[in-house]
Amino acid sequence: MMVVFEVFFAPGADIDSLFSKETLKETQAQIMTLDEARKVGFSGLPDPPPGRDVRLIAVARRDHAWIHRALETSEIVAGFRVHHVD
Repeated sequence: MMVVFEVFFAPGADIDSLFSKETLKETQAQIMTLDEARKVGFSGLPDPPPGRDVRLIAVARRDHAWIHRALETSEIVAGFRVHHVD
């Protein structure tokens, strides 16, 4: 089972600064644009609102709390939704 975070970023955000290298290595989180996600099989994804930068972050369920905390405390994240995938 995995958890997918749909993350909306603040305008002008440096998305590469969201997670440390350690976090990415330990959680093996996959960060994708909506187009990239569609190419690997995610379907039914709506286009983002105009002017909004959105990423999907897929992570194993065991690591979802780590990613959730990082998103909650990040200044570049304007909001996010959590989706549980079987």
